[in-house]
Amino acid sequence: MRSELFAEANQEAQSTDRWVKQSSKMLRVNVSNGGDVLAAKGAMVAYQGQIEFQHEGAGAARMLKKLVTGEGAPLMRMRGQGEVFLARDAANVFTVLLENEGLSVSGKNLLAFDPNLQWDITMLRSGNIMAGGLFNLELGGHGTVGVSCEGQPLLLDCSRQPTFVDPNAAVCWSSNLSPSVVSSMNMRSMLRGGTGEAFQLAFHGPGFVVVQPSEGRQQPSGSNGGGGGGGIGGLFE
Repeated sequence: MRSELFAEANQEAQSTDRWVKQSSKMLRVNVSNGGDVLAAKGAMVAYQGQIEFQHEGAGAARMLKKLVTGEGAPLMRMRGQGEVFLARDAANVFTVLLENEGLSVSGKNLLAFDPNLQWDITMLRSGNIMAGGLFNLELGGHGTVGVSCEGQPLLLDCSRQPTFVDPNAAVCWSSNLSPSVVSSMNMRSMLRGGTGEAFQLAFHGPGFVVVQPSEGRQQPSGSNGGGGGGGIGGLFE
């Protein structure tokens, strides 16, 4: 049998590393020998070997946040002997090695992370109730995080000047930054129909924010989402 499907570029990348980019769109994680991985539900596209998938509970403190905010963090624990392949909507994939550092990741861009990392749900500060609740996953410690990005990422240095990012385009940022939700709308603009860019995340301080050239896939009107859809809180729907 002959086909371009069998080209070497499409074959599984051979490596003993735990985290391997199978391609620019797919990430492979070795979960053998007790190397469990926490992943966003819906991120697994294939696996080889004997792998178990278990719902990962949020714990008492995070459960309280879920009850108060109506938001949750649907994660699954992958364990066993084998490899798991992760992807999201053919987006580019990247890994970030944290070395006793912190990273805040948009829910809709999170793929997976090492379970020894500390994690928590964080709510972004908003000066306008119309902005609604915006939630992220904050990770810290020593370990690897897998993230997705729709298109080529842009890294912005927030220490030089105030930086404003569409919430749906923000992939991740330094956890020492505390972005606030600001509005560029005024009454005159609202009366004239607005600009379509009502709210942004405002960053300023030593650190970075990664921006994707996409505002994410839009949910149909009236839909409550599923599978980590559009919006910065996609993971927590």
